[in-house]
Amino acid sequence: MRQAGRFMKEYRDVRAKIGFLELCKRADLACEVTVTAVEKLGVDAAIIFADLLLPLEPMGVGLRYERGDGPIIERPVRSPADIERLRPVAPEVDLDYVFAAVKLARAALRPDLPLIGFAGAPFTLASYLVEGGASRNFEKTKSMMYRQPAAWRRLMAVLCDVTARYLNSQIAAGAAAVQLFDSWVGCLSQADYRDFVLPHTQQLVSAIEPGTPVIHFGTGTAHLLELMRDAGGDVIGLDWRVGLAEAWARLGSQVAVQGNLDPVVLFAEPPEIRRRADLILQEAAGRPGHIFNLGHGVLPETPFDHVKYLVEAVHELGRRLYA
Repeated sequence: MRQAGRFMKEYRDVRAKIGFLELCKRADLACEVTVTAVEKLGVDAAIIFADLLLPLEPMGVGLRYERGDGPIIERPVRSPADIERLRPVAPEVDLDYVFAAVKLARAALRPDLPLIGFAGAPFTLASYLVEGGASRNFEKTKSMMYRQPAAWRRLMAVLCDVTARYLNSQIAAGAAAVQLFDSWVGCLSQADYRDFVLPHTQQLVSAIEPGTPVIHFGTGTAHLLELMRDAGGDVIGLDWRVGLAEAWARLGSQVAVQGNLDPVVLFAEPPEIRRRADLILQEAAGRPGHIFNLGHGVLPETPFDHVKYLVEAVHELGRRLYA
């Protein structure tokens, strides 16, 4: 789950010299932190260093990143007029630095190690645009859905188009698979997901280059898993709030699953980390189609040695299970 992060000294050293957005736009440095994380951790795939909100910056909404506060949208989108004022985005030009980083990382990685691209899902991008940043209750986002459904559909259509082209350009640059992060969609009821999200995500997934595996992930989405499967994706990401075996039984064998160790387990002692990892592998029961992963991103204060220990433990336990 986006391995290159604040828990790694190498990443912190780079960030001490450069702002976050500038780092994203420096293809050489984005490649460096991607490849360094993979090499030091020994994971089985790389995920390109970028940020979910990069496609929003060229829209002219005033995206900035504040230490401690996360991303801020200076000019939120809350009306049809606001949507029409969004600048058209040409990902191939406006986000070319991401594709340059993908190409550099692909060249630097072992040929047999897959590189994963990613993007924010339309609902999560829309929620940032409407709220103006992170939110706990998503009052403004839901108000737009309920009170201005036509404007909501228009905004989602714009985001679907941009995101599809963005992901396809990552694939053309060398990404072997892509992950769609719907980080905030768990705030919705099943009915709201069905009405306001599912058709748009279906449209997006159907526009991704055929034959490219798509991982579809959200947090707090135990109640939405079947709907997320119907929205699209070859792999459904699971957070730690749902049992892997139970979730896979609900989803059916036609999809793979990814997950789902609680990231806080990495603060435990190594024997407990190993035990928890083994429990998840036992739930997968050796069936094809399980990608072992965390149920969300690595937390900033996580001991690096514990992350590396987890990778080694999963490799060892997995070899026994799948022998």
